[in-house]
Amino acid sequence: MTSRNEKAWWRSAVVYEVYVRSFRDGNGDGVGDLAGVRASLPYLVSLGVDALWFTPWYRSPLADGGYDVEDYRAIDPAFGTLEEAESLIREARDLGIRTIVDLVPNHVSERHPWFVEALASPAGSDARGRFWFHPGRGENGELPPTNWKNNFGGGTWTRTTDPDGSPGEWYLHLFSHEQPDLNWNHPDVVREHEELLRFWFDRGVAGIRIDSAAHIMKDPALPEDDGTHEPGRHPNLDRDEVHPIYRRWRAIADSYDEPRVLIGEVWIPDGDRFARYLAPDELHTAFNFDLMTRAWEAGEYRDSIRRMLDLHAASRAPCTWVLSNHDVTRPVTRFGRDDTSFAFESKRWGVSTDLELGRRRAHAAALLIAALPGSLYIYQGDELGLPEVEDLDRAELQDPMYFRTGGESPGRDGCRVPLPWKGRERPFGFSPAPGTATWLTQPEDWAGYAVEAQEWNVASTLSLYRAALQARRDMPDLRGDDFEWLDFGPEVIAFRRGGVVSLTNFGASPLSLPDDVNLFLASDTSAPGTVATDTTVWAYLKRTAAQVR
Repeated sequence: MTSRNEKAWWRSAVVYEVYVRSFRDGNGDGVGDLAGVRASLPYLVSLGVDALWFTPWYRSPLADGGYDVEDYRAIDPAFGTLEEAESLIREARDLGIRTIVDLVPNHVSERHPWFVEALASPAGSDARGRFWFHPGRGENGELPPTNWKNNFGGGTWTRTTDPDGSPGEWYLHLFSHEQPDLNWNHPDVVREHEELLRFWFDRGVAGIRIDSAAHIMKDPALPEDDGTHEPGRHPNLDRDEVHPIYRRWRAIADSYDEPRVLIGEVWIPDGDRFARYLAPDELHTAFNFDLMTRAWEAGEYRDSIRRMLDLHAASRAPCTWVLSNHDVTRPVTRFGRDDTSFAFESKRWGVSTDLELGRRRAHAAALLIAALPGSLYIYQGDELGLPEVEDLDRAELQDPMYFRTGGESPGRDGCRVPLPWKGRERPFGFSPAPGTATWLTQPEDWAGYAVEAQEWNVASTLSLYRAALQARRDMPDLRGDDFEWLDFGPEVIAFRRGGVVSLTNFGASPLSLPDDVNLFLASDTSAPGTVATDTTVWAYLKRTAAQVR
């Protein structure tokens, strides 16, 4: 029988994000695949992760890295087969690692059978009712129905062409035009996604990560977004109607003997609105992006941590902690810049960075968030300290964000470059054959970042991650919900988890270690007996700390 703690594994889990195309190539074609992941399971066990979150591995034209799904019940041939996916799920679970997969309820691919049928059907047909088809404005319908903002830049509507060659209706896409938005008022859309949940849960998947979870419902009246709407009444974001959908999904997830977990991607700044998704009968947890948007400053980080812990405490949901993902500038690069916060609008060409400074801060940040109560998410390659690749040939770029901004934004390909595993030359063990060209070109100087190069280096980023995750696994104080702030001044973030103390020094001067602690892990060890600038340390508490807020 599964214990209660085992059923709630996700409350303190370490989840590793796998972007399959860039993880490891098993068949030698320069593209990552499931065979590469299966062969690397021992590495993931040694790292100490509890679950793997796979970004979409389904059949897709890959217009948006797989988030334009053509068939949810098939694996993309570039990655493997459904049978391989099922084997991977079983093999990982046998090693103590669960599997989480993506579901993208806001949209599908333009090649999805439903959309192909809709384009071939007349205006007003039931097939078109699964999407947001609408006549245009203007004398001849030449203007889009609204001027809503597109998440990738550009417009949100594309006009179709009727069979006779004349201009037809417009269809909505809050992302790229290859990703038509679904109409969640249509019963087929509701029923299909509930069946997809069961399809993957029945194959042993332990959880679903819900992409763009707040976007799925739209106002059928199609009003403009003039910024005056009441909470829950935005034309296409965080509408109140989303919550009954997720309550139905929660009932499905909880119906299994080992309940499955629902994880929402909820990019909304209003904390109270965010917390609504974490009601006891809705999502188990949701990504906390607030910390990523904050500058590397003690006050900013303290405010974010306090705010998010308070928001989650009200719903008794665990907080999630994350520094990056497949959309976000790598921490080593971001933390070395003048502006250390993240926003999509800030992704620009030619922004200078100090990689050595960024590395120190990235190490400190990783150890800081690993000490906080809740679940921890690690994007593949961050455990190797990979920087953002900012000099890719523009002819290689594939991200729609780059194209839809007219090249103004470099897009997200820079954090998706294939991982280095071993060797001195490209492809650094990513593909089995030397000299294989990878789907995005790795930098020539990445040998030092390779897993093999860091494996036995106690000062490496990989060694730090392994030590931190081992401590989380071995020490009960780092697995529970206990948390108490400590006061070491305004430039230090300090807290206690049972008998473990975490100290992060954001100040310009070293901090002397208190007499009542024994240090056992540090993000930087260059100044023994102190906590250097941009450094996090973990220590055992000898006695009850006096500096309690």
